Amino acid sequence: MDKDIVISFENFGFQYKAQAKPTLYDINLQIRKGEKVLIAGPSGCGKSTLAHCINGLIPASYPGTVTGKLTIGGKNALELGLFGLSQLVGTVLQDSDGQFIGLTVAEDIAFALENDCVPTAQMRRRVEEVAKLVDVERVLQHAPHEISGGQKQRVSLAGVMVNQVDVLLFDEPLANLDPATGKQAITLIDEIQKQTGCAVVIIEHRLEDVLYRRIDRTVVMGEGRILYDGDPDTLLCGGLLQESGIREPLYVTALKYAGVALTPDMHPAFLPELWLSPDQKRQVADWFAAQPAPQAAEEAPILLRAENIDFTYAAGHHALKGVTANIRRGEMVSIVGTNGAGKSTFSKVVCGFETGQAGVLELNGVDLNTYSIKERADHIGYVMQNPNQMISKVQIFDEVALGLRNRGVPEQEIRERVEETLKICGLYPFRNWPVSALSYGQKKRVTIAAILVLRPEIILLDEPTAGQDFKHYTEIMDFLASLNRQGVTVVLITHDMHLMLEYTPRAVVFHDGRVIADKSAAQVLNDPETVAAAHLKETSLYHLSQLCGIEEPEEFTRRFIARDREVRS
Repeated sequence: MDKDIVISFENFGFQYKAQAKPTLYDINLQIRKGEKVLIAGPSGCGKSTLAHCINGLIPASYPGTVTGKLTIGGKNALELGLFGLSQLVGTVLQDSDGQFIGLTVAEDIAFALENDCVPTAQMRRRVEEVAKLVDVERVLQHAPHEISGGQKQRVSLAGVMVNQVDVLLFDEPLANLDPATGKQAITLIDEIQKQTGCAVVIIEHRLEDVLYRRIDRTVVMGEGRILYDGDPDTLLCGGLLQESGIREPLYVTALKYAGVALTPDMHPAFLPELWLSPDQKRQVADWFAAQPAPQAAEEAPILLRAENIDFTYAAGHHALKGVTANIRRGEMVSIVGTNGAGKSTFSKVVCGFETGQAGVLELNGVDLNTYSIKERADHIGYVMQNPNQMISKVQIFDEVALGLRNRGVPEQEIRERVEETLKICGLYPFRNWPVSALSYGQKKRVTIAAILVLRPEIILLDEPTAGQDFKHYTEIMDFLASLNRQGVTVVLITHDMHLMLEYTPRAVVFHDGRVIADKSAAQVLNDPETVAAAHLKETSLYHLSQLCGIEEPEEFTRRFIARDREVRS
């Protein structure tokens, strides 16, 4: 066997003990030392199961039937077991917080070495070496909860690198990161791979973000099988991504709309190396000129007015510093910015979970400070990122009815309002189902329905599409857009720049407790100064317009989004 092959699946299959059909079928896949491989696919395609086979969680934590053969580092994975595989494969989880064990960063990195009874002096040297490699040596004495999201991911990476593993496995590394930190994470993965020479496997459905750095191979999965295994340039030239429900990079879609015939030698998978002939650039410019300019919507009256809002937590953190922002009736608007910028604190103050120490906060011209939290909840609905943190009832009907029952609404009216809301949310056929029988996206709809049934004027959602593949992302966002068309004002706190561009004409940008921009989403993502200040990520359409000599990148973005919405609808 080739010594460079560190992972080898041969006619491999797996069926969970509790399921009637296999999740993986006839997998043949080899990954070599020093390779960086992206595994992509829609939810339920089997990519997470494949990852669990590589790191030993299958069958150690998820029992089932294995067929075929899997070798890691030339050894039978089943014989190595969970501990043996942990010496060869380091896994960085989607949720960094779920991976911390130590009271300090240094303790957390040293955990594996302590288990191996490594002498203290040697342990200190190794921890310092790895901490320097991932650039966290300045926070070694900090508690994990005291560091930023990007630093947490670096610490998680350091914790699995101390064993000098052969494979680094990243499970959706971008899911909980703001755009700039996501770029840093992809850059870090690239640098670590080059410095260590280990194999890197990235499982992620945010294809464009992963392609911020070069990828050697892309594996596309669908319904438990490998649909594609090859270079990303060839993949982007075809239609498999769209057929599989995976979003291709926006600039690739724009080129296809313009009629540009993509070929692998144009290097479409890495934007800095994308090559277009003068005729092709002219083709894109002509397409842009032929697109009708989107019509500006009329300004509606102000529904929520926040002026000079100031808030400091008891521990002394000055989270909001004179925030001024208005939300108009019937609007769909994004609130964006880096982790810790003040977005969530602002939403807490609006909902009444925290009380601003200065400033004016009005709803329909009425001072919100005169409302109790319960009264605010009648007007302003808040939907948390994780639906499992909001659900408290077993049955769907009871969960949606809970708020009305707490308010003493008559049972007949409750039934009418709950059934009406379930129909709006596409959940009426499941009204008598247990919540546990639903998918993650359906649970999200239940939490939205539980708020919507109270008939609030504003729904505020925290990261509504976090962790969702393109299909489920589209379902959730199209549903929210339909609510918005029915007159519900929708405010989205999000790290997702695609979401902001596609669905929200306006974006309010937070940084360091202040609003630094309040303008159209296209303007925000085509303004390098705002992007840099707020740790956002310029849209790839901005770079494509520059490459093609288009002097109106904002308008190019607007027209593309309008065209893309038309095509997909």
